[in-house]
Amino acid sequence: MDDSPSPREEPRIGTRLKHTRLTRGLTLKDLADTVGCSVSALSKIENRRANPSITMLHKICGALGTNMATLFADGVDDASVVTRGKDRPVITTDQLRRGHGIQLQRLVPYAPGYLLQGNVHMIEPGGYSNEGLQHEGEELGYVVEGTLELNVDGKTYIAEAGDSFFFRSDSPHSYRNPGDTVTRVIWVNTPPTF
Repeated sequence: MDDSPSPREEPRIGTRLKHTRLTRGLTLKDLADTVGCSVSALSKIENRRANPSITMLHKICGALGTNMATLFADGVDDASVVTRGKDRPVITTDQLRRGHGIQLQRLVPYAPGYLLQGNVHMIEPGGYSNEGLQHEGEELGYVVEGTLELNVDGKTYIAEAGDSFFFRSDSPHSYRNPGDTVTRVIWVNTPPTF
């Protein structure tokens, strides 16, 4: 039986961002000024011509008073205890590095009121997150395979397969795969922010 993930349509985060922005009564310029990017960049994100980085998504969601989990929710309130590997949504956030960056497989379905968020981070060789991610909460990770270079509050740590890590999410953090094979990390944070 093949439990590998099947390709699924990516969530339409641009449409959801635009809807949230409009319901808050904000113009593109208002939001761009708040998050520190160009109106053109936000327009491309909303119209699905560009995918934002994780850092940019955090900034946009903070400015809109929401969290990233709501953007990726598939709208299905599935009370199932078991999610098959082939049914987990795969999230790609940076179109420029698709196939050579970071993809996330959602482990915990998004639903309002959930206290945990869990994903499998699949980081291609040379793939990396943007620097300086900061948000509320705590994070726990377990490296399933490969090597993870984790930077937390300006200090760099190397985690190999079998290693785990924990840190407060309000510390600036980033990560990358310095190896030559895919790195897979089970990454859990609370409260849900992505």
